[in-house]
Amino acid sequence: MDLKLKDKVVLVTGGTGGIGKAIVKGFLNEGAKVAFSSTSQAKIDALLPELNAQDRVAGFVADMNKEEDIKNFVEGAKAKFGTIDVVVPNAGYEGKAHPVQDMTLDLFQETYMLNVFAVMLMMKYAAPTLIEKKSGSVVVVASAAAYEPTAGNSAYVSSKYAVAGLTKCVAMELGPVGVHVNYVCPGPVDTPMMLRIEKDFFGDSMTHEEAMAMLAGNYAMDKRYATPEEVANAVLYLASEVSAHTAGMGMHVDSKVSAPC
Repeated sequence: MDLKLKDKVVLVTGGTGGIGKAIVKGFLNEGAKVAFSSTSQAKIDALLPELNAQDRVAGFVADMNKEEDIKNFVEGAKAKFGTIDVVVPNAGYEGKAHPVQDMTLDLFQETYMLNVFAVMLMMKYAAPTLIEKKSGSVVVVASAAAYEPTAGNSAYVSSKYAVAGLTKCVAMELGPVGVHVNYVCPGPVDTPMMLRIEKDFFGDSMTHEEAMAMLAGNYAMDKRYATPEEVANAVLYLASEVSAHTAGMGMHVDSKVSAPC
């Protein structure tokens, strides 16, 4: 199937992380041009040779906790490639697990800044170009946590509920001008972030294999975490013209049979 992504200009936040790197590679493999953000130039310099995409890829150092950095990333990417066609707010933060009586406002704000506010700001600064073109797409990397509450994980889970609602609202705003906006809901993904989550919840009481057996043990198919590439494939589909009649929807990326997004 031709996803019609060749020569499209794609913006990806958190492009050097586990899922982000797979998304960047996926779009490049489809012939797209990709601008990605990272927290450090060292991470960008390490990734670029691996991508081997010459003038079709550019990395930008940007702190997604800072509005000015987000604005500069969007404007810099547009200046580099001339336009914007696809926006993928991918960068996220798992937060820290605490019961509500031990939760702090600072932790909530830190989690919401990256998981919600940064997503809104990416949309804010990219939207004028998409509206002017009357085409394009936004695909937010949310989480299955948006629909699966977890005791002790209120900051992360509620931030993913919030970003799902944000995405649905923006889908209604941009849909009438021809921009389709959706989100993906990965369950546990085999990335360094997932290892940090395991450590936060289980400490040294479980091995990685035991934690995966617990968290993925009720899946209908393989009892395993998703791969970053499987998440990237969902993003590519929702970003493409093939899914242009889909708006405000969340796509689960796990084999757990549950309520729809």
